[in-house]
Amino acid sequence: MKPLPEIIRAEIAGTGVLSFARFMELALYCPEYGYYEQQKDTAGRRGDFITSVSTGELFGQLLAFQFAGWLEELRAAGCELRMVEAGAHDGRLAGDILGWLQIHRPRLFSEIEYVIFEPSAPRQAWQKETLRHFSNVRWPDPQCSTLNQQLDGIIFSNELLDAFPVHRLGWDAKRKSWFEWGVSVEGDKFVWAKSRKLECHLPSFILHLPASLLELLPDNYTLETSPAAENWWRAAAGILSRGKLLAIDYGFTEAEQFSPARTNGTLRAYFRHHVSDDLLANPGEQDLTAHVNFSAIQQAGEAAGLRTESFQTQPQFLARVLEKAVQEKSFGEWNASRTRQFQTLTHPEHLGRAFRVLVQSR
Repeated sequence: MKPLPEIIRAEIAGTGVLSFARFMELALYCPEYGYYEQQKDTAGRRGDFITSVSTGELFGQLLAFQFAGWLEELRAAGCELRMVEAGAHDGRLAGDILGWLQIHRPRLFSEIEYVIFEPSAPRQAWQKETLRHFSNVRWPDPQCSTLNQQLDGIIFSNELLDAFPVHRLGWDAKRKSWFEWGVSVEGDKFVWAKSRKLECHLPSFILHLPASLLELLPDNYTLETSPAAENWWRAAAGILSRGKLLAIDYGFTEAEQFSPARTNGTLRAYFRHHVSDDLLANPGEQDLTAHVNFSAIQQAGEAAGLRTESFQTQPQFLARVLEKAVQEKSFGEWNASRTRQFQTLTHPEHLGRAFRVLVQSR
């Protein structure tokens, strides 16, 4: 038996039924054995999935152009300039952003402190190797659960919120009540188990669903909620004195949560570019991810005093950035490689279908 399944089995033995949120936390982040702790090359052709960063450097360059505009506004207001990236994977996005700034905004680049918040010590090591040529990057102590100082600047994440552990809630059509999907053991396999004891509070949008909609929900209709993602966003909003808080991820608004096509929720497993619904198989060896509830994230930021500047699709966001960048002649000659990258980032059959961009500010 591999170490991680044994660790999960031991927790189930102590609780009877383990919440899926805890299962997902162990599967992805268990020290030494979790998927993100031991898998370095998870994105790209050799990995398990494609990301905006793995398509090429254009994504980071477009972000760098937009970030430069925001930072220049803060500099004009006399603020210190910091950029905080949360969950920087292997550091490639940071490298693309800093590389563009170094060439096209050298004065601004010299004034910026780039902070990477990465609790994983192995990932910190991978990032430091990728970014070894940049002297203005620092990493807070990985043992800290969050940043603890006020700052002016930009806090951002790319495909981070979808990797926070989620609770899976199911609808009991007969009892007209919600239950939580947990994980148990049957023989040598992990299996789903219904738990009437909810380990998370029901999201507000569920509590306010009209009775007419609940009557239509099929038995065992499933959706996800991520208090961990909302708490992280709230904490990030709390340390932002002045500047922008931005998330790029795939997800829905609350109004889009319910669909006849998603009776089993949005949770998926990824392994070698194959999507699977077998979420409990091979913990630590496949990625687990769920669509973000952007309405909940937006509300968490606004409750912390932030103002929502925009919420749009990735194609809308990048097209507006590119239009302004072209007007200012910030990208030089536009070649076929950049065209292919932009098409991949924005085409609905590729990365432009479900990715959203939320920008909030203080």
